[in-house]
Amino acid sequence: MEFLKTKVARRTLLGMATAAMLAPTAFATAAYAETKLVLSSWLPPRHPIVVNAIKPWAKEVKKVTDGRVSVRVLAKPAGAPPAHFDMAADGVVDITYGLHSFTKDNRFQRSRIGQFSFLGDDAVSGSKAFWDVYANDLDAQAEHKGTKVLGLFVHGPGVFHNNVRKLNTPADIEGLKIRVPGGYIADLASDLGASPLFMPSGEVYETLSRGIIDGVTFTYEALTAFKLLDHVKYSMRVPGGIYNTTWFLVMNEDKWKGISAEDQAAIMAISGDAFAERVGKAWNGADEKAIERINKAGIEIYDASPEMVAAIKEKAAGYETEWAKAVAEDGFDGTAALTKFRKSTGVEK
Repeated sequence: MEFLKTKVARRTLLGMATAAMLAPTAFATAAYAETKLVLSSWLPPRHPIVVNAIKPWAKEVKKVTDGRVSVRVLAKPAGAPPAHFDMAADGVVDITYGLHSFTKDNRFQRSRIGQFSFLGDDAVSGSKAFWDVYANDLDAQAEHKGTKVLGLFVHGPGVFHNNVRKLNTPADIEGLKIRVPGGYIADLASDLGASPLFMPSGEVYETLSRGIIDGVTFTYEALTAFKLLDHVKYSMRVPGGIYNTTWFLVMNEDKWKGISAEDQAAIMAISGDAFAERVGKAWNGADEKAIERINKAGIEIYDASPEMVAAIKEKAAGYETEWAKAVAEDGFDGTAALTKFRKSTGVEK
């Protein structure tokens, strides 16, 4: 009997010891077991990028991590659109997306490569090229301090919309008050004679409908997404786009570090290049549907004249050279990166 008692005691002690040894592992597993992340979304909830890219990606994060990591997309933004990068970096929310040009300082200087004219007519190839060149050749991560870069992308070709007149020559642009998203297109519009005004997308309807501005630099889909069809008469398209905007999808750095290596790898497998393709397809589809509605609304979509294209090329070349010199100071070959970008999208400048 004493032997049995001793044997039971030994088993009990052995079980306790085993539990003690496994406790750190169990604790670590528990720490990684449920990581609940919050994503602040500032585009309209029914915007095609939110519906067809942001939310599907968030849902897939949970799937690829077997439920260990989940992402909740807020119904309303946690702050103003221009504040979204800093909101992620400062940990106000866990994940954000936005435009690099919304941040008016020069911290995203190398991202400007995706904003130039004549970059591409397709959001998929443009976004994949931007991810490849900016992330790999221009070290995008270094410019996104305090966060983990999950995605980099561009929209479809930027278009010059207005409700005053058809723009046949550069002189026709002079004096027009045009909304711009900041960045390169603000400088280019000014050089072409327009008066550029920066404002977030959500403010355009009010200013355009009241005649405060004469036009806007936007994609096709933005005319429908922001209900501008009744307030635009002319849309000038340029081969490869007169401009583009560059976007980020980022996670707070500390939050990222708190996720297991296994789940980090799973998340990156659906981010980066894969997310660029996902969001590019969403934008292409939205542009195609928008063009149908634009045509039905009687808005004239026309090709820029050779004279206009030549003027844009002249101005653009100066900005590209200036940018290449600036990034060269940090050891990057901007000219080679631009060549690679355009080769990827099939644009011959």
